[in-house]
Amino acid sequence: MKTLTIRLPDTLAAEIDRESRTRRVSKSDIVRERLNQPQRSRPARGSMLDLVGDLLGSVRGLPADLSRNKKKYLPELIRAKKHNHR
Repeated sequence: MKTLTIRLPDTLAAEIDRESRTRRVSKSDIVRERLNQPQRSRPARGSMLDLVGDLLGSVRGLPADLSRNKKKYLPELIRAKKHNHR
């Protein structure tokens, strides 16, 4: 097994140290376990829909069919935005 030296933020090092003491296993074991866990914080590569799916429907006040009829609505939305900035 190879050795790797890394620098960790104090909070993460303390968290690993606490878990190590609580479970009575080495810090190296804790780090190895965490490195082998599936990545949950980083989105998996996929389609654009997969990446932004949680944002769909998150903008209120826009027409429901905006994506299909953008030529109809876009000039109106731009005029309204310019008018509100004056």
